[in-house]
Amino acid sequence: MLAVLIATAAWLALTLARGPGELAAIWVGNGILTGWLLSRRTATWPGYVAIAFAAELPARLLAGDAPAYAAAIALCNLVEVLAVAAVVRSRVPDIRNPRHWMRLGGIAIAATLVACAVAGAMAASVAHGLHGQPWGRAFASWYAAHVVGMVVVATTTLVVQRERLRLFTAQGRGWSLAATMGLLVAVATGVFLTPYPLLFLAYPALLLVAARHQFVGVALGVIALGLIGAGATHLGYGPLWLHDLDDHGRIALLQVYLAGGCLMTIPLCLAMAERQRLAASLRESERRYRMLADHSHDAIARVRADGERLYVSPSSAEMFGWSPAELLGSRWDIVHPDDRAQQQQAMAEVLATGRARTDVFRVRHRDGHYVWIEAVSRRIPADDGGDSGDLMLAARDISRRVAVEQALEESRRELERLARADALTGLANRREFDARLAQALRRLQRHGTPVALLCMDIDHFKRINDGHGHACGDAVLQLFARRLCDAVRGTDLVARLGGDEFTILVEDAAPGSAEAVARKIVAASAQPVDVDATPLVVTTSIGIAYALEPVDAVTFMARADAALYAAKDAGRNGYRVHVQG
Repeated sequence: MLAVLIATAAWLALTLARGPGELAAIWVGNGILTGWLLSRRTATWPGYVAIAFAAELPARLLAGDAPAYAAAIALCNLVEVLAVAAVVRSRVPDIRNPRHWMRLGGIAIAATLVACAVAGAMAASVAHGLHGQPWGRAFASWYAAHVVGMVVVATTTLVVQRERLRLFTAQGRGWSLAATMGLLVAVATGVFLTPYPLLFLAYPALLLVAARHQFVGVALGVIALGLIGAGATHLGYGPLWLHDLDDHGRIALLQVYLAGGCLMTIPLCLAMAERQRLAASLRESERRYRMLADHSHDAIARVRADGERLYVSPSSAEMFGWSPAELLGSRWDIVHPDDRAQQQQAMAEVLATGRARTDVFRVRHRDGHYVWIEAVSRRIPADDGGDSGDLMLAARDISRRVAVEQALEESRRELERLARADALTGLANRREFDARLAQALRRLQRHGTPVALLCMDIDHFKRINDGHGHACGDAVLQLFARRLCDAVRGTDLVARLGGDEFTILVEDAAPGSAEAVARKIVAASAQPVDVDATPLVVTTSIGIAYALEPVDAVTFMARADAALYAAKDAGRNGYRVHVQG
């Protein structure tokens, strides 16, 4: 196939030339070979180069070229092709990736301009030496014909190699390509057969073909213009015969005309290809985002600055019971009233600063209960290009986590309470008493607030334990603790230090207030305690100490203990007040 294409293109181009040894107006063979090589592995290039040389040589001989001239010009063509193909392959290894097409276009054009200049200089030297053609005219003719052919046909060959039969069999393409090309051929034939300078009328048709079919349309359209123009001019028709020009001048004008068509259409095709690539990339990005959002376990929402939801992912139905359509719009009513203002402020902060943040709040489920969610909010550009932007929220259900955290906090508080409470009586234990006593003495030192301390134990408690058992003793301790609590204010502290030792801490103690508490306790002791149907009289001895001036806890406790021993020595079932001497 390559041999047939190269031979046919060479013979047709040479036949349309004005005479033996002259150069064609447009040379397409090099473009075919370059596109062919770039579509295949580099290791296969030598074989295809040999085939192209073997195909072009007899075509030139049939067109009337001398053997030496034909071989030399064919070698110049190979130099040009290999230079362009090597540069493109080294700079853009993957020419099939649309992302590289803009870069490929720039590199390919630059390589073509340089390679055609080098090969043109060689070919002009051959034409000048063997046929006596002026070097400058030969170089210009070669350069223009090969640049146009390389740029147009190489691109077409690459597209055809990639698309193959789909180029014509894709839905709607065959008829559309045939119709637009038919229009271009009809217009071009008309403007090249008329003697009037109306060549510009073919450009709109060429632009139409380029816009509809891009590089394929450009290549086929420029080739059609070249063939029609060269054929009509060769036969003596067309506006190129209006001026007193020789064959070289007419060829130069035709090349300029074809180059103008390329300059109009190729940038258009590159821009359209880049636009299509970006659009495809955007569609793919949107598809991936939609897939991730639709299949994510988290609920994802897009929210405008005014709080209106523009998109809600399907996972919201499982999380909140509401369908995505029901959650669109402004639905602040489903946010817990206690969290609503905080969440509105959080959204405003994200929009103002652009910094993402994480918030925890409650959303009402369709069934009525509230779901705890953790939502990450970040600002994204608005669709309308506004400065405010929109918000993207990614929320997950953390109701179980919150329940566990609340349970742990409750357990922590309970453990803290147990650590400061007596397990048997529920009163404060020694740890809590020591902490409260230290606080009371610090207030006394700072503000002069007086403190009273009552230390007491149950009279003959060992007899109760030994005579009635420890269960009875525990019951007595619990009942005694309730009597103490009934005798004090809510702000006073009742504590069990261990065994049958109890204390009462009275803060902001007025004179005589501790004695009043002691009298209530002693009076309550007159009532027998019924333990296992056995009435027991439980009395207590109480020692009272006042702290009107700063004092340390050890000294203060020692004073109350001294008063307690004094009460015991006085016969028990009473109280004594320590007198500071």
